[in-house]
Amino acid sequence: MINQPSKSTKLLGLDNYFNEFISLYNKKVLPNKILLSGKKGLGKSTLAYHVINYILSINEHNKYDQNNLTINSENRSYKLVNNNSHPNFHLIDLLNEKKNIDVSQVRDMITFTNKSSFDNMPKIILIDNIEYLNKSSNNSLLKIIEEPNENIFFILIHNNEKNILPTLKSRCLLFKISISFDNSVNISNKLLGKDISELFNQDIVNYYYTPGNFVRLIEFANEKKINLKEYALIDLLKLLIDKAYYKKNKFIRDILINFIELFFLKEYKKLNKKNLLLHTYNNFIAKIYNSEKFNLDEESLFLEFKSKLLNG
Repeated sequence: MINQPSKSTKLLGLDNYFNEFISLYNKKVLPNKILLSGKKGLGKSTLAYHVINYILSINEHNKYDQNNLTINSENRSYKLVNNNSHPNFHLIDLLNEKKNIDVSQVRDMITFTNKSSFDNMPKIILIDNIEYLNKSSNNSLLKIIEEPNENIFFILIHNNEKNILPTLKSRCLLFKISISFDNSVNISNKLLGKDISELFNQDIVNYYYTPGNFVRLIEFANEKKINLKEYALIDLLKLLIDKAYYKKNKFIRDILINFIELFFLKEYKKLNKKNLLLHTYNNFIAKIYNSEKFNLDEESLFLEFKSKLLNG
């Protein structure tokens, strides 16, 4: 239904950011340490891959089509990047079944930076999900990012719902990526080839959500044969908790927490005893944070939330 960011040949809704980066690059003033920060699913990784293809394909056949914000799938750099074999590109990302980006991944990248550039073209290092750098990998990254070799660009991608170390953030030029609700819906409709109002209960659509997450939730629902049109927020929360879909599925875990936050927001607007609800919300979020930080079981926490707030 939706391509991986590296294979998404069409850029949707982020043209202003793209054109700004390309303008800076063509003027030879593009910062060599860029941090793209914003909600998960906005298209930050896709944006990065389009900027990368523009730079790497500039002297190639089938180079980047800037007028249409499109990567040519026959382009050499596009193919090499997707085969993880481009001599001037290196990716660091959270590996499957891993909870953190390991220091060995950063060390491999450092080895890459010390190799000669191919055709004297820029070398580009993309680090996705930097919020998952552990202490050791973060410290190793700081050393190389402090004074990178000449003609090397670092593009870091951050889900701003997660914290990163200020020492890393301070060494990069921050670009805050955001899109409006209407733009999010329009992009989602294009990605899905269908109006999302036909796929989601309006109770869910009214919550500001990113295109990537809209699409991934639809994919999950199709896999589990769930008709999201039939599920309002509370019903969907109960289903996700009762079926324990959040176990071994990080995306659904994050979705569940987002929906719980939405539940608290809606209740806050309705209730008179706002202080009591705020206390409950803060207590729950603190427990969720600690469960993730210390790798604790979350099942009892979600069941407690359902018992006290959804069944009351």
